[in-house]
Amino acid sequence: MPEQPPVSTTDHGAPAPSDAFSLTVGADGPIVLHDHHFIQQMAHFNRERVPERNVHAKGGGAFGYFQVTDNVSAFTKAAVFQPGRATEVLLRLSTVAGEQGSADTVRDPRGFALKFYTTEGNYDLVGNNTPIFFIRDPMKFPHFIRSQKRRPDTGLRDHDMQWDFWTLNPESAHQVAFLFTDRGTPRTWRHMDGFGSHTYLWINAAGERFWVKYHFKTEQGIANFTAAEAALQVAQDADFHRRDLFNAIARGDYPAWTLYVQVMPYADAPGYRFNPFDLTKVWPHDDYPLHRVGRLVLNRNPDNFFAQVEQAAFEPSALVPGIGISPDKMLLGRMFAYADTHRYRIGTNYLQLPVNQPKVPVHGYTFDGAMAYHHHGAQPVYSPSSYGGPQADEAHGADAGWGVAAGEMVRAAATLHAEDDDFGQPGTLVRDVLSDLDRDRLAGNVIGHLRGGVSTPVVERAVAYWRAIDKALGDRIAASVGIG
Repeated sequence: MPEQPPVSTTDHGAPAPSDAFSLTVGADGPIVLHDHHFIQQMAHFNRERVPERNVHAKGGGAFGYFQVTDNVSAFTKAAVFQPGRATEVLLRLSTVAGEQGSADTVRDPRGFALKFYTTEGNYDLVGNNTPIFFIRDPMKFPHFIRSQKRRPDTGLRDHDMQWDFWTLNPESAHQVAFLFTDRGTPRTWRHMDGFGSHTYLWINAAGERFWVKYHFKTEQGIANFTAAEAALQVAQDADFHRRDLFNAIARGDYPAWTLYVQVMPYADAPGYRFNPFDLTKVWPHDDYPLHRVGRLVLNRNPDNFFAQVEQAAFEPSALVPGIGISPDKMLLGRMFAYADTHRYRIGTNYLQLPVNQPKVPVHGYTFDGAMAYHHHGAQPVYSPSSYGGPQADEAHGADAGWGVAAGEMVRAAATLHAEDDDFGQPGTLVRDVLSDLDRDRLAGNVIGHLRGGVSTPVVERAVAYWRAIDKALGDRIAASVGIG
């Protein structure tokens, strides 16, 4: 019999209340600020590595513009999305798990982080090239990332560790199924889609609220490497994606994406068949079709990679009037985590760096700190004051919020929607979206990965995991890895 594992504790040594669920008001309510265990976990996680990004360390980026082509003012009052508006942008693209020196073409999700320098302040949209993610609660995020990083003993990445985490967290099935198709190895950053992934809140000039999801469709067409082609490219050029983007822009072949949004009426969310705020789920387009918004074009390379890409800071808490967040727990956790990690990685005044500065004047009540560059002279340092100083426009700057039913504070997953299982949507992806060739490649990619040092008990769980996604695919994988 294996020994019982030790009891998980807080960093103070007390028993941990949970390593899976954050503390929320009701199962689908907001995370509370006094969830000391989540904040301790995330604050420590944000400071684990110096100085590269803990996640999305390897990447590249470019500047360009976003041009609104269609009228979505019925859904949002945000200036950036008003008809005809053009806005300067910075897009950073990246792998997720690899370090600075890792290869661009390995199997991994790709980050798709966009900064709009709007007339109302900076708006950041921090997403991936997938519409879903591996987990739905941020308490699991440090654990997930560590499972994809390196072992503490060997210093090596480990397939057994990855599959162990995935199979013990069945909510990962949708993203894992996506990852092991050829979309897990995009040919270039230019030839992949981007997604906001989370659900966001839009509010129009009349105060009406809508839930939205962002889809950036590549105008270059989808193109992917097979596993063999991606491996060959690793050997030939570890910086292939970074080099491709820079060279394409330098020669005037400007990459472009068309932005669409799915729009859900605010009142639809409670009764929708899936939890619309679950990051492991998509909204079927038959239920909520795409609305075109405009075009994203990259037309300018950075002048200095460190100053304009490495020091670029993206955070979902950078919001503008007309755009808000949702009860998506992963998004709520990221609202704290991203800004906090920038303060550690770059510095307290990271928003004063040129690449992160808004294009509009900043008047606020954060002062001094390390590397403070912009100062406000004799402006009062507190509010309210008898001596002037900026004053909040509470009507214009109001948070776009949502209603929450009263409930006990719990650590639990929401279970209020009829079709909230973990394997239904990935099964649909395998059976109804992928072609026969796609399924063949998916099976081959999974089989090859499971043969990379995964222990027998974890392989057995992985076979059961894939059979739960799709019985035929699971049986095929089982036969190839020697599991009955």
